Amino acid sequence: MTDAVDPPKARRPNTRLEEVARAAGVSKSTVSRVINGEPYVSSRAREAVHLAIGKLGYSPNQAARTLAGSRANCIALVVSEQGSRVLADPFFAGVLRGVHAELAGKRVQLVLMMSKEGDEQDLVNYLCGGHVDGVLVISLHGQDPLPRTLADAGLPTVVGGRPLGAGGVPYVDSDNFNGAMEAARYLVSRGRKRIATIAGPRDMAVGMDRLSGWKRGLSQARLDTDLVAYGDFTPESGAAAMADLLKRAPDLDAVFVGADIMALGALQTLHVHGKRVPDDVAVVGFDDLMIASTAVPPLTTIRQDVEQLGRTMTWRLMAELAGEENLPPFLLLPTAMVTRSSA
Repeated sequence: MTDAVDPPKARRPNTRLEEVARAAGVSKSTVSRVINGEPYVSSRAREAVHLAIGKLGYSPNQAARTLAGSRANCIALVVSEQGSRVLADPFFAGVLRGVHAELAGKRVQLVLMMSKEGDEQDLVNYLCGGHVDGVLVISLHGQDPLPRTLADAGLPTVVGGRPLGAGGVPYVDSDNFNGAMEAARYLVSRGRKRIATIAGPRDMAVGMDRLSGWKRGLSQARLDTDLVAYGDFTPESGAAAMADLLKRAPDLDAVFVGADIMALGALQTLHVHGKRVPDDVAVVGFDDLMIASTAVPPLTTIRQDVEQLGRTMTWRLMAELAGEENLPPFLLLPTAMVTRSSA
């Protein structure tokens, strides 16, 4: 979760040279010379133009382009994770492939940025400084103010995954609740009685939505929902959570893991403890990343189309930039069960 940052003044995309000139009390040609850094402008007029630009909600870079009727022809993809984590997790690669595919042929460049603790204000200043026309944000934690800050500054923003603290900002997500509920129902249908879960982080909506779906599926079958452990979407956290669950409930016979990458760690722990999969413990994951089909044994999982998530986020942002009206405030993509050998 990032700290609150000071939002830039809201920009007004329709502001033109005439409005700045009128606000500054100078001619349009004077405004143009100031914006372009040309000489032969009095210090008083130059100051008046800069004050007018600030009052109307522009940064100098935005003013230079927007008043000339042009755009940056660039959007940003901001990932709220450490760079090493992003490069190691195939989920982010899938989203990036989808974004790139949707931009194909559009002559729009993509800037990939990582949001690191302590650099929030620099990030906001860059994004709102006229370098990009819009922003995609993924992997938010907690009540992260970034999407709301960008939207309040007038910068079109779309979030990947339901945000916990950015009401009113459009988002695209997979149907995590119903996907997890389907996983729980599937395990029940296979005769499993002691069904645990390894949930995602408690400060991310994706983790909580999948946890809620699992609970709903078990509650409908009148089964206990007490066997919950948490991970952080890494194999190591999945392994540790599985060890904790086995210690608490040696008789558990199934586990729904809230992400395939955590399921890899869970499978390793089960092997170390001499548990046969699926004979002793059935395992179901979530995502259907490439690692699911190559796991040992191949992982039964809930498929979300990660590339389609990236494509749909990008479509939603580009549609807003194109001025389309009545766009949906959020889009929920379907999930599907993929059965393999682990359950």
